[in-house]
Amino acid sequence: MKKLKIIVLFMLIIIQSMPLLAQEDEDDVKEVVTAKKEYNEQAKKLLKHKKVIEAFNIIQAQDNETIDDLIELTEILASPFKEEKRALRFKEMLEAAGADKVWIDEEGNVLALRKGTTSEKLIGLDAHLDVVFPEGTNVTVKKVGDTLKAPGIGDDTRGLAMVLSVLKAFNKSNIKTKNDVLFVGTVGEEGLGDLRGMKYIFNQSNLKIDSWISIDGGDLGRINNAALGSVRYKIMIKGKGGHSWGAFGLANPHHAIGKAIDYFATEATKYTASGPKTSFNIGRIGGGTSINAIPFESWMEVDMRSVSPKSLVEIEEIFKQTVTAAIKDYNEENIKGQVILELNKIGERPSGESPSDLPLVQKAIAATTAIGGEPKLTIGSTNASIPISKNIPAICIGRGGNAGGAHSLHEWFVNEKSAESIKLAFLILLSEAELSTN
Repeated sequence: MKKLKIIVLFMLIIIQSMPLLAQEDEDDVKEVVTAKKEYNEQAKKLLKHKKVIEAFNIIQAQDNETIDDLIELTEILASPFKEEKRALRFKEMLEAAGADKVWIDEEGNVLALRKGTTSEKLIGLDAHLDVVFPEGTNVTVKKVGDTLKAPGIGDDTRGLAMVLSVLKAFNKSNIKTKNDVLFVGTVGEEGLGDLRGMKYIFNQSNLKIDSWISIDGGDLGRINNAALGSVRYKIMIKGKGGHSWGAFGLANPHHAIGKAIDYFATEATKYTASGPKTSFNIGRIGGGTSINAIPFESWMEVDMRSVSPKSLVEIEEIFKQTVTAAIKDYNEENIKGQVILELNKIGERPSGESPSDLPLVQKAIAATTAIGGEPKLTIGSTNASIPISKNIPAICIGRGGNAGGAHSLHEWFVNEKSAESIKLAFLILLSEAELSTN
């Protein structure tokens, strides 16, 4: 009996941990890669430069300070569309770190400029300010042994702490770059934020960005060079509503949405069975007032993704056609009255790819190898998706350390060799911004 209890307890632990493990697996690993000889040699040469050695020592020495920054920022909740308080504090931190100019743009992004000697190009390094958690979430950081626990401590507050550490290392080591560098905390990366911070920077601001490096998720060595595109819809089906007995036979939005789900899932399953990887998911459904009431509305939220821009357009069209056909067919059945369909697009993230032979990607691969990591090219939905879709060189790299439970109340982070990920971000950024001898 005792042995059976132990087995049951073990199985419960495994089951409870499964959602946390699944949450970390959003990216697809395409391949483990090596850089061309010229880029490997450049990375090795930079590692031997006395200023770079000094900067790496600074990053290591300020590791406790970086953790303090991480804890402080984590405890300033930045719910979707409510990032202002954290943004203001991050602005103060960037100013204290010695940026030449710091400002908050009209969308709420925090930007810090570090001038180069020639200012021929502008390179961006960012992490996102927002977390997925709503207002009122307890974000107090708890220390359990060597583990820090709090919602948002990894995704992506750790990235913000890394951005600060990199800026401090540049200024403390007095390294000069040829090109200008922007150190950025962006808004609206998560969920229905729909990359609004990056969309503003690249579509509406006057900034002329030449290349971009994002920090978000994944282990050291992850180089996300391909954008996983997505479109998201919320559909509303409305009717008169009434009593389940007295108004029986009246058009029922829930019945109609069931038909819509069936039509769409059937055709989408056929479509996704071949061709570039494409997915669809009905994530939320709602509506209705009581078990004995015909609902006056029914709604669902749908997410569609693909690595192929063409496939994304095609599955979106399948969605619109099948849902429209389902509602038309439902309204032609032997029912009283009709339901009305509303299709609302609530999110759109582009697809694209920074080719593996692109200089920025090659520099990232070489830098990862030079510090002892294993570079892996991945596909994912990150801030880098916006510049990638515009054919602007861009990648997203990992936060390193040891972490888990992203997007859960049980998120955790262990400061396990995590300074290495900061050194890597520093080295890639320096490679792209170019060391100045002036």
